[in-house]
Amino acid sequence: MNDRFERQRDLVPTERLTQLRATVIGVGAIGRHVALQLAAIGLRHIQLIDFDRVELTNLATQTYFVADLGRLKVEATGEAIAAIDPTIDVQRVADRFRAKHSVGEAIFCCVDSISSRASIWRSVEHRCQLWIDGRMLGEVARILAACDYESRTHYASTLFAQTEAQIGTCTSRSTAYAAAIASGLMVNQFARWLRSLPLDCDSSINLLAGEWHTSHVQSCCAV
Repeated sequence: MNDRFERQRDLVPTERLTQLRATVIGVGAIGRHVALQLAAIGLRHIQLIDFDRVELTNLATQTYFVADLGRLKVEATGEAIAAIDPTIDVQRVADRFRAKHSVGEAIFCCVDSISSRASIWRSVEHRCQLWIDGRMLGEVARILAACDYESRTHYASTLFAQTEAQIGTCTSRSTAYAAAIASGLMVNQFARWLRSLPLDCDSSINLLAGEWHTSHVQSCCAV
């Protein structure tokens, strides 16, 4: 019998994917790609949190479809996940993230502003086992992961004041290919965590310059 996960079985532990829920906060350029990749690798429980609706400019950078225009992003993405696998449990939360929201063991933070990240982090840092943050501006992406004291301390140090951020929101300048690369790196950290492999807790990639930098901060956290 054919097994849809046969080619990834040695890379992603299927049995772990049945036991966890991942929360994707922000289903824009990066978050949309993250959600679909999580579905493709076989995660059984996915929570989507976003209040926004699909606009025309989202089609080029966030891989939404013309038929999605005007729809809530969580609904459109939930439908896309169902097209990949209709048996996946998808919780759609059409709202901004609020402290009252329950979250999964793994959280993917894919929001636009540093102040939003800081606010969400303060709310969930002690409620999740794995936190992965994707930041992107143009063709530069930064992926941060936190799962233990050292990596959480490092992550907190990256939450500078909004006034120090580069001009424009995180994805005000973006492309679908840059978002796909950033999201792939985030899901890779998730897969490494599932296998209890060391995480690269702070990585940056500049596609235009052809540069990839990973800091010395690493963590190995058992799921």
